[in-house]
Amino acid sequence: MKENRFNTGKVFLIAGSEPLGSAGVQADIKAITRCGGWAAAALTCIVDEDTERIKGIHHLPAQLIASQAESFLSTVGADCIKTGVLPTPEIIEAVAGVLRAYPFQPILIDPVVVNFAGEQLVSDEAIEAYKNCLFPLATLITPNRREAEVLLGHPLNDVDVSLRELSRWGCSVLVKSVEEGKYLVDYLYEVENDTITPFPKKRLELTDRNGTGDTLASSIATHLALGCDMQTALSRAEAYMQYFLANPRYIITAGKQAEK
Repeated sequence: MKENRFNTGKVFLIAGSEPLGSAGVQADIKAITRCGGWAAAALTCIVDEDTERIKGIHHLPAQLIASQAESFLSTVGADCIKTGVLPTPEIIEAVAGVLRAYPFQPILIDPVVVNFAGEQLVSDEAIEAYKNCLFPLATLITPNRREAEVLLGHPLNDVDVSLRELSRWGCSVLVKSVEEGKYLVDYLYEVENDTITPFPKKRLELTDRNGTGDTLASSIATHLALGCDMQTALSRAEAYMQYFLANPRYIITAGKQAEK
């Protein structure tokens, strides 16, 4: 039982792997470690990509994914669980089954359903599985603006109304990167006390946005795992992101081809 364990900041990830080290489980582990937590993971898929394009996504069997999670949660336990890429309805349903069996910690669902360009990454059936199976189990969901609009089925015209609509499954909501003039704003809606908190940040000219959503969500998960309340977890995660984005990142495009 959770009350018999020390709060050690263990974040259990259920997400995909990619070879560049800038997104997915690789980005999650880096963020969790830097924020003072301990990362462990069950892989959901292997993504084959280079700096130009995604070449293929290879799904692991749903039962293997569930068994990986069961193996960790039943013997070690987590202080927060965070999901990333869940590419099929079958995988989503299997993960939901595990989460229902281990409801003792915060659960952060990062619904990876749309990329930064607005292209849908999963089927309509997978999106419905998110809504029906995962969101009712979530403490917090963290869609970016484009993902929020897909989940809502309409544009994010009125932020206050849309945030409350996205909380209809009983979860708090963070909608990331809402454009407002020279700022991007992350909006947190806390369902328990019906409050909305904006986290504005100046736009940065980034040549590579890959993995920024993963990094922010994992930083939030770490601070929740360490025992912070939602407001504090968000404030610390946003501060980490400003540090992360303002400093030189791993330059994944500066390989041999880029040097020619």
